[in-house]
Amino acid sequence: MKPRWKTLVTGFLFACFSLPLLCAPAPAKEAQGLDIGGARDIWDGSLYPDKAVRTYSNTDKIFPTRTIKAGKKASAIPVSDKPITALTFTSANKTYDLPDYVALNRLTGLILLKDGKIAYEHYDFGFKPTQRWMSMSLAKSLVSTLVGAAVKDGSIASIDDPVTKYLPQLSGSAYEGVSVKNVLMMSSGVKWDETYVDPASDRRKLLELQIASNKPGAIFDLMKSLPKATEPGTTFNYSTGETVLIGEVVQAATKMHLADYLSKKIWAPLGMEADASWYLDAPGGHEVGGSGVLARLRDFARFGQFILDGAKINGQPIVPDGWLAEATKGQIPSRYPTLLYGYQWWVVKADPGTVHDGAFMGRGIHGQYLYINPREKVVAIGLSARPKPTGKDAMADLDFLAAAVKKLGGKQ
Repeated sequence: MKPRWKTLVTGFLFACFSLPLLCAPAPAKEAQGLDIGGARDIWDGSLYPDKAVRTYSNTDKIFPTRTIKAGKKASAIPVSDKPITALTFTSANKTYDLPDYVALNRLTGLILLKDGKIAYEHYDFGFKPTQRWMSMSLAKSLVSTLVGAAVKDGSIASIDDPVTKYLPQLSGSAYEGVSVKNVLMMSSGVKWDETYVDPASDRRKLLELQIASNKPGAIFDLMKSLPKATEPGTTFNYSTGETVLIGEVVQAATKMHLADYLSKKIWAPLGMEADASWYLDAPGGHEVGGSGVLARLRDFARFGQFILDGAKINGQPIVPDGWLAEATKGQIPSRYPTLLYGYQWWVVKADPGTVHDGAFMGRGIHGQYLYINPREKVVAIGLSARPKPTGKDAMADLDFLAAAVKKLGGKQ
């Protein structure tokens, strides 16, 4: 029998070395028995098709999350008496139909709404209506709407306020003298490299901070280190880091977590059918505003219809008068031939009276999108598992969406 002191010492050493391992989150695929990829696999675009589908519907097993609570009763989405059963369209001088679009652009879920009614709904590649799917940067448009809500509530006095008013952690950095609006439009003038597949890019540095998952607020160390590139308000430069800052502004101003504020303002009162979740920067930390909402396809569609209807709950707008018009107006030139950028919304370039006139989108890597066309009263939500973060679309989503709008009764 060991002396008591040896037993105590052995137990103490076991606790010292083992407790961190026992308390640390287990790798998702081992803990859940799922064959899924990791965070770097998603941004590298290194997953094969089946594994990508499993991974993109289980990203809450990769990152810590906070629940976005739904209400007690889901709102109904009526079904159109004129559903789409067939559709053909042309993209890059090739003709495609609905099965082509779903198969080649790897749509796991697709809903088309016309006048608030479901005209088309389809799930594929093993994805089910009761499952949730990653939004990626589509979440940026949710954050934009929460900024509007915080302005309406009076928590944010004005988007012309300096961002350092709400985030004093940025004082003395390149964000000194930059307004909330500048950051909202990704025109802060602060240098940022968004290249997803480059491990040395700023976007990947942000991802590595999230993977480390041990220091809430570590984003500020990264953002404070960035140099100034241009004058604020003059140049658009896509930056997920800036949407994370916008999310931090909302949290600082409202004194609520983003997930809780989204639940309070939209998710519960609008009648979403299921809880959603939002990636965190660390266990118990802050939501990563630039991406990471995991929700059902129909609930993304409900959000799109809510925006189309003027961001109203029970007939009352949750954003200031004129907010959506400003948010969905491209005010600074971008390098993209078909898109401009508003307040975390992509604005489709279109001639007056043509099919995409007035349309805008939320978009995320690997083919996530929420398309809203107020003139034609059409909402489309597509969830996808494309092989690379960007640049691997077999055909342009906007070409398909133009044909869908026309099929639903649109002009030209």
